[in-house]
Amino acid sequence: MAWEPSESLIRAGASLAARLGAHLICAYVDPASYLTEWEPAVSRTSASLDPAVNTETDFPSGQVRDVLQAVLGPPGEEWSFRVLNGAVAQALGRLAASTDASLLIVGGQRPGRLHAVERMLEGSVEGELAGRQHRPVLVIPQQGR
Repeated sequence: MAWEPSESLIRAGASLAARLGAHLICAYVDPASYLTEWEPAVSRTSASLDPAVNTETDFPSGQVRDVLQAVLGPPGEEWSFRVLNGAVAQALGRLAASTDASLLIVGGQRPGRLHAVERMLEGSVEGELAGRQHRPVLVIPQQGR
């Protein structure tokens, strides 16, 4: 299931970053990526797609980057885009730690039965982040579709 970028989430993040005078880093965790978190930490090497050290890549992911640019304009001083690999909450946590983020902004639970099944199987990203982070996690509610 592809993630559809929420314009309200993007705008809320950009507005808050502007008010704080902070650079906005938009991130997308590729759901088809290899979950390196399943390997023991000692066996994670630079050959892993997303080892524990900060090697998150900075390349576009088609539709997501197009939506970001349509809402925010071209990346640069105000914002940038990262595509991450691995389990969503863990990848976002590593990115926040490696960039010394002030806070994490994530979308709330998406409506619908399919998303409810997905949450049952994978868990809540916002809940896992809030329980693991020493930095604030702001959850922006998803608007019903």
